[in-house]
Amino acid sequence: MLEVLLSSHLAVVYTLLLGVVCLIWVFYGRKTSKQLSEKEQNFKSKSTESPVTNVKSTENGKLCGQKENSSCGRNKKIKILYGTQTGKSKYFADNLSKDANYKGYQCEVVDLQNYDPDESLSNESNNAVCLVIFISTYTEGTAPKGAEWFVQWLEESASDFRVQKSLLSNLHYAVFGLGNSLYEEHFNTVGKHVDHYLHKLSGHRILPVGLGDENVSQSHKGVENDYVAWKREFWKKLKNKASVSAPKGNEKTCENGGQCTCEEKDDVIDSNSSESESDNDESTEDVTGDDIVDVEDIGRVMGSKKQATKVESSNKEPSEMITPIIKKSLEKQGYKLIGSHSGVKLCRWTKSMLRGRGGCYKHTFYGIESHRCMETTPSLACANKCVFCWRHHTNPVGTEWRWKMDDAEFVFNGALQNHVSLIKQFKGVPGVQPERFLEGLTPKHCALSLVGEPIMYPKINKFIELLHDKEISTFMVTNAQFPDAIRDLSPVTQLYVSVDASTKDSLKKIDRPLFRDFWERFISSLDALSAKCQRTVYRLTLVKAWNTDELDNYASLVSRGKPDFIEVKGVTYCGESKASSLTMENVPWHTEVVNFVQELVDRLDGNYEIAAEHEHSNCVLVANKKFFIDGKWWTWIDYQKFHSLIKQYRESDGKKTFSSDDYMAQTPDWAVFGAEERGFDPKEVRHFRKKKDF
Repeated sequence: MLEVLLSSHLAVVYTLLLGVVCLIWVFYGRKTSKQLSEKEQNFKSKSTESPVTNVKSTENGKLCGQKENSSCGRNKKIKILYGTQTGKSKYFADNLSKDANYKGYQCEVVDLQNYDPDESLSNESNNAVCLVIFISTYTEGTAPKGAEWFVQWLEESASDFRVQKSLLSNLHYAVFGLGNSLYEEHFNTVGKHVDHYLHKLSGHRILPVGLGDENVSQSHKGVENDYVAWKREFWKKLKNKASVSAPKGNEKTCENGGQCTCEEKDDVIDSNSSESESDNDESTEDVTGDDIVDVEDIGRVMGSKKQATKVESSNKEPSEMITPIIKKSLEKQGYKLIGSHSGVKLCRWTKSMLRGRGGCYKHTFYGIESHRCMETTPSLACANKCVFCWRHHTNPVGTEWRWKMDDAEFVFNGALQNHVSLIKQFKGVPGVQPERFLEGLTPKHCALSLVGEPIMYPKINKFIELLHDKEISTFMVTNAQFPDAIRDLSPVTQLYVSVDASTKDSLKKIDRPLFRDFWERFISSLDALSAKCQRTVYRLTLVKAWNTDELDNYASLVSRGKPDFIEVKGVTYCGESKASSLTMENVPWHTEVVNFVQELVDRLDGNYEIAAEHEHSNCVLVANKKFFIDGKWWTWIDYQKFHSLIKQYRESDGKKTFSSDDYMAQTPDWAVFGAEERGFDPKEVRHFRKKKDF
């Protein structure tokens, strides 16, 4: 009986379980069929669309592997405007354009001097164009030449009650400014103002204004890497805006179930570049050619850039002075770069004297052998941005040393080796004299005046010591902004201070110094110079219509610094530079330089006279009368005597001092002012360029 009951109960349970399984199967089967039906319908609808061709991006903005009207709902039009003084803003504009074309955007790059905002800005807004503006800040916070009207128009429109504040309500924009934080009160003011005015006219910021900083000691290794960080954030923000603004019902479903944002590569990738993934999924690339080199991952969020800079400055090593852009520019000009902050270059007068065609004014004034002179600097950085800079401001700027530093031995050996290798290139060159070629392989003079401010180099005294060990004379030039460094400087053969103006206002206008207390530093430098025992020189560069009418003030500065010599030279015009308004009209004739010097000497209380001239260089030498002995000028240098004196000085730990009187040599008659040779060595053969026949 018990067995029968158990069997009946098991049968009931089995029947119930079978029923549940059937119900589940029916429900699941219907759902699966429905999903399969939907997928089949989606597949059929997709198969009726036009096929997508896999085409590459082109300069006119055709899409890369997508139809032009992407289902992602993104705006594919970008207009890039740039206002530049030196060309760097254009460089970044072109780089972003290349990125945009790669990502499938229609892109146009326009110089602001050719852009009419009154006619075009409202059209950009109405056509939903994404506007990107690269603009630099020039002297005293002004806009670069050609962009003044654009900035003025924005300012007037933003403040004019007659202009609707919703004028640019459909415009999405981004601004990247270029400036230098050393000019604190004017740092990127133009970029900030442009961003502010566009916002007041109801424009929509894609991201905060980018602040490119040329002060490489404060920024991420230079303005180019500030740009790279900003560019990454720009593409990220643009991608996010595109996904938000995509019209409903027209989204594309990704494999993970989320909405597709049509993300492409973050940066343009060259065929020679390599890409690796970092821990935070940010890519680091090494781009060759004309692209910006992304040296390291700078960080994701530009808004926290200042905080990141503080953290990095405490945790990371100092950055290198020579950034990729600076390196490319200087090497293009013929520099041989040494390590991370030094350089050497062959002077044209070195080449001239190798051919027996005459030496520079230092040969005439002081008896150097130009074909044995090495022009170098252990610091390419400078604290001024002079209007007559013959390097067109391609070198870095700074007010203190915050970069990586190479050893003095490394810099010295690199300078010597590179200079000699440059001389060797003249072996067998027509006109080069064999004996001078051989002499040129052993430099005997060093002009520390190539570019930048050599005295900024913290190990400058060790560098000078190494030069003297090889019996190489030292001609050191400083821009009178580092008085403490002048006081601490070891004895050199001849120490120069550039005196380009005689008043605070004119010095600011001509030298454009970075220090706020530039005038106090300038005066202190002259005081430090007056305490030196060795030969000292004021170097005056005359810029016609700029600094030629302040004779009384110049005389006062001479009385203060008491230099042994005053070199007065007409400014050399080195071609058009967007960073300077200098023209040939500012170059004085040699007769004008002589007239200026004669008027200056008349104001120096009979302590100075014109001693020599080098007409070819448009240069005149004024000397203290202590160098006029028994009716003869003694402006030349006894170099062997100098090296003997410096050796005794070092062996006595500086106790056995010497002065400029101890190593003077007689000036030859042909070099004296008024001689018929006008400063040209009669042993040389004057070479005149042949005029072209038209």
